[in-house]
Amino acid sequence: MSKIYDITLIDGDGIGPEITQAVVEIIDAVGVKINWDKQLAGARAYERYQDTIPEVTIKSIEKNKICLKAPITTPIGTGFKSVNVGLRRHFDLYANVRPSKNLPNVKTPFSNVDLVIIRENTEDIYAGIEHKIDDETIHGIKLITKKGCERICDFAFQYAIKNNRTKVGVVTKANISKLADGMFLNTFREVAKNYQNIETHEILVDNLCMQLVQKPSQFDVLVMPNLYGDIVSDLCAGLIGGLGLAQSANIGTSCAIFEAVHGSAPDIAGQNIANPSGLLRSAIMMLNYIGENNAASSIENALFEVLKEGKILTKDLGGNSTTSEFKEEIIKKLSV
Repeated sequence: MSKIYDITLIDGDGIGPEITQAVVEIIDAVGVKINWDKQLAGARAYERYQDTIPEVTIKSIEKNKICLKAPITTPIGTGFKSVNVGLRRHFDLYANVRPSKNLPNVKTPFSNVDLVIIRENTEDIYAGIEHKIDDETIHGIKLITKKGCERICDFAFQYAIKNNRTKVGVVTKANISKLADGMFLNTFREVAKNYQNIETHEILVDNLCMQLVQKPSQFDVLVMPNLYGDIVSDLCAGLIGGLGLAQSANIGTSCAIFEAVHGSAPDIAGQNIANPSGLLRSAIMMLNYIGENNAASSIENALFEVLKEGKILTKDLGGNSTTSEFKEEIIKKLSV
């Protein structure tokens, strides 16, 4: 008898519900049995609960341990905090994993990109520790802890081993942030001693950004503090075609949230023209995480085949097909 998984599903705002429906149908077509526990976060959650992360959503994720999340909108106004940051901090999802690899028939300046950003996900300025000194001075604290450095660096090496990667680089600005980034760099060096078979290197974040747009093929796995990871992971998404194609996982000790990293695009919501690829690729990461590797490979191969043929593509990919048509074409290519 096939295993049935209980997974929290946040279908988001804007285009979220329609791309989520497409992804759910593709997963269903490949034969993985999931009991989707549908919950709200973001703008729609605030309309119903006056809370962007309602308690019922928190309880669902606590129970199921796995969540697939579409893009959400955080209402603009005083006091509203990022839902994404809130979820990561609440569940201590300390590792953000953002692979960037060229996709078939998606033209970019580079054809040899295959790297992974491992971003510390709970510390740095995202800890939100700010103090108003006076009307003209704000004090923002960059929080870096030894524990945070150790576990994200160890995660990066473990990821490299599990995914047959050969190099792990550490990214800092330790020449300027001598204490905070210095701790991150020195901790990386200590952790690296436990992984003698993995090649290591060190690079400053500004130099990394320059080299990424010159020769991205030289990089493999890169681990870095929160702020640098936020910026560099989006840069790397640009190397392979943009945020609409990017995949993302937020992983903690006992819980994981897989999410699209692009926006909720309210201007095209409900028009059935959005590209579900970012959320679908994040769902592929989720399937691998829960051990459904064959299903994950089948969906990825089907997506790549559709991209390679180039006949049924959404507008952002250069075609004129709808979300539904794109989804149905992927389902046709599945090898169940």
